Amino acid sequence: MQKKILLFVALTLMVASTQQVKAQNAKQDSTYKKWFVGSTLYLLGNLDQTNNPEYIQLNVGYRITPKDVVSFRFKRSIYAWPLGIPFGSPSFDATGQGYSGHARILAPTLGYQRFWWKGAYTSVQALNAFEKYFDSNKNKIGNGYTLYLDFYVGYQFKFFKNRFFFEPAIGISTWPIRSNVPESFNAVEQKWPNYFIQPGFDFGFNF
Repeated sequence: MQKKILLFVALTLMVASTQQVKAQNAKQDSTYKKWFVGSTLYLLGNLDQTNNPEYIQLNVGYRITPKDVVSFRFKRSIYAWPLGIPFGSPSFDATGQGYSGHARILAPTLGYQRFWWKGAYTSVQALNAFEKYFDSNKNKIGNGYTLYLDFYVGYQFKFFKNRFFFEPAIGISTWPIRSNVPESFNAVEQKWPNYFIQPGFDFGFNF
């Protein structure tokens, strides 16, 4: 499923490169919009019938200035493998590498995005993740909390007079605070670092 998502993104970028798009807001531009809503192409992961992450993400943002953006995101998903396994690694989904159960996460998220040159930007997201842990029989075995910090470098492409945008990016996620993880989960996580590198595939609608 990860390969399918990357292929879809590659095709999207090829289409974007053939269009004449303006990649940075300008206050005097009549297409400048203050608000946006959006999501991510990670939703395509829900097509995986074997390990469906039940992923939901909603982004709502406000442009304080043409270069400064604040946002609120709501994320929901389940996961059954240590988050430190690198994106695209053969250990992901591999037998014996996952938890003896799964975790369900609800994560209200605050973010800040700064545009530096044309569509090039950096951003930081703070995810307050409230987690529920379940064993292999789907019995709840505990509650936990994790603070995830995501840092991204990316580029924004605009379409249809700045009505729509797509933001491919590369980032690193780390979790400096992680509490009440069941011992069975923690034993598996010890094999991996408390960070991972991941691509970003956000898209949205400006209004």
